[in-house]
Amino acid sequence: MRFSEVSESVQLAWKSMSANKMRSLLTVLGVLIGVSALIGMVAIIQGLNKSMSEQIESLGSNAIFVSRFKPGIQINGSGRSEEERNRKRLTVEDAMAIKELCPSVKAVSPSKDWWQYPEGNVARYRGNEAKRPEYSGVVPDYSIVYSLNLSHGRFFNDTDMQFKTYSAVLGADVADALFPREDPLGKVITLNTGKFAVIGVAEKRKSLLGQSMDNYVLIPLSTYEKIHPGDEGVWIGVQPKSKELISQAIDEMTELLRRRRGVAYDKPEDFAVFTQEALMELYHKITDAVYLVMIVISSIALLVGGVGVMNIMLVSVTERTREIGIRKAIGARRKDILRQFLLEAVAMTGTGGVLGILTGFLIAMIVNATTPLAATVSGLSIAIGFSFSVGVGLFFGIYPATRAARLDPIEALRYE
Repeated sequence: MRFSEVSESVQLAWKSMSANKMRSLLTVLGVLIGVSALIGMVAIIQGLNKSMSEQIESLGSNAIFVSRFKPGIQINGSGRSEEERNRKRLTVEDAMAIKELCPSVKAVSPSKDWWQYPEGNVARYRGNEAKRPEYSGVVPDYSIVYSLNLSHGRFFNDTDMQFKTYSAVLGADVADALFPREDPLGKVITLNTGKFAVIGVAEKRKSLLGQSMDNYVLIPLSTYEKIHPGDEGVWIGVQPKSKELISQAIDEMTELLRRRRGVAYDKPEDFAVFTQEALMELYHKITDAVYLVMIVISSIALLVGGVGVMNIMLVSVTERTREIGIRKAIGARRKDILRQFLLEAVAMTGTGGVLGILTGFLIAMIVNATTPLAATVSGLSIAIGFSFSVGVGLFFGIYPATRAARLDPIEALRYE
């Protein structure tokens, strides 16, 4: 196949599209929607992946977590088995046993959270107010397990725990809201109905999907239990002595908790021990479902565009029957006619693909400008989007092109 032949076919394809602008536009639109949906959604999900990965890593380098249940998506508790609902709560004593009896463990942080219903927690200082902060009771090891750094002040120590001091460490947002123009250290804030002296302020962290991660107040766990007595369970975070000891630490904790909770040797654990990777696996299950929906939407749009291509090309073949007959009469071969009509189909879908890619870039730019997500268009998604658009043109254009190529020149010249 010579370049001049291909060039001539491309020119004829563009002339045909130009002669039927509205018809071609409607066909291009279907492909554009499909490709832009593909490019845009991939860009958004990649931004989500990056943001989520950073936030899970911020929970603590190499951190291990212990809870009553495996991480999962629950709606109002639905999906829990009766056995799961009846599980014993984890206790502070369980956490202390892990720290004392598991040699691969460096630090252990049991924590409890309080939410004041229905309006949420409120922190106040004079006329300033921080609404709905997270309010947790923690231990000194919390800063080690969750890699919490302070911008100024100090974290809790054993003395705070022993004497149940009414002290608090503020998240950056709470500190900014309560103390916009003064140093918070040593000041006494009101948290719900209790009063606490500020001893430290945490460094600002990144937001998650536009939601701040710095709207919280921490107090000593012993003080928390004095204010809120009760048999509520704890969330336990654990830091192993090294990354290489993560697996060994998990085995040690699992064996210890099975003994403490009286789990028979032939029964599964009635608790969950998991790492950051488990949280990422859960997140990827969610994004995989989003990917599936995206593929279905894109496929439907591309299918509609492909059917439109085939219909338009069939109409074009009928309208240009005499033209085909004349071309064959002066020497055009079947493959020349086939190539011409295939290129017309690919030109339409390829144009839709290019416009879809540009629209995908626009979607990513809008997301970047209006949200904290870093939506990025990858080279792979561009290649896939353009390949799909060209593939649709080839697949749905082959039948009309074949029909045009098989026309008998004599019958075609008689066509009115």
